[in-house]
Amino acid sequence: MTRPLFLEDAYLRDAPARVVSLTPEGGLVLDQALFYGQGGGQPGDSGRLDWSGGSVPIATTIKGDAGALVLIPSEAVPLPPVGTEVTQHLDWERRYRHMRLHTALHLLSVVIPLPVTGGAITTEKARLDFDMPEASIDREGLEEELNALIDDDLPVSTDWITDAELEANPGLVKTMSVAPPRGAGQVRLVRIGDGAMPVDLQPCGGTHVARTAEIGRIVLGKIEKKGRQNRRVNISLDN
Repeated sequence: MTRPLFLEDAYLRDAPARVVSLTPEGGLVLDQALFYGQGGGQPGDSGRLDWSGGSVPIATTIKGDAGALVLIPSEAVPLPPVGTEVTQHLDWERRYRHMRLHTALHLLSVVIPLPVTGGAITTEKARLDFDMPEASIDREGLEEELNALIDDDLPVSTDWITDAELEANPGLVKTMSVAPPRGAGQVRLVRIGDGAMPVDLQPCGGTHVARTAEIGRIVLGKIEKKGRQNRRVNISLDN
């Protein structure tokens, strides 16, 4: 299992690691990784690995077997052998945009309190799909409400609960399409706001900013019909 450093400190940009295996497809597995593995609508991280005598650019990161994170090179270059000590360098600007948009999506699920049927994030924009039979939405009003929550500069923190506690509180799960990971004994919660009455609290394994003001202004884009009951709400960063 790869130690996920991004869950311990989402702002860490560089870190040492050791190569523990190479996959038949040409990926690398490290003992600990800065790089988030693609999942939950958030893209895998990119960056670079350096070691004595070599370097390899990383295009993306995916989840492997048994908790492994697999780094996928963007070029066909010689890879470091198993056991090599390497230094990880994260493409921070790309990751930070993912963090800002991911936290903004959590707030979007607050201002549109409907079941979420899907979602995706890129460096430029993000979207959530909602179980919304009628599309009578005040787009300008929603944008204003969303940015007001961002401007409140709410703290963003994480907690852990057991699988049993999540089963006892099914209302924590907003997504209909992606079930929170179970089986490891505990589930990570992302909390926005202070105290026992947060603005938002839901299971999530992604990376987030520390305070909502870091998101910056969000522009609400198109609201698209995707099926009989699904509506897609698009957002983008204003800078």
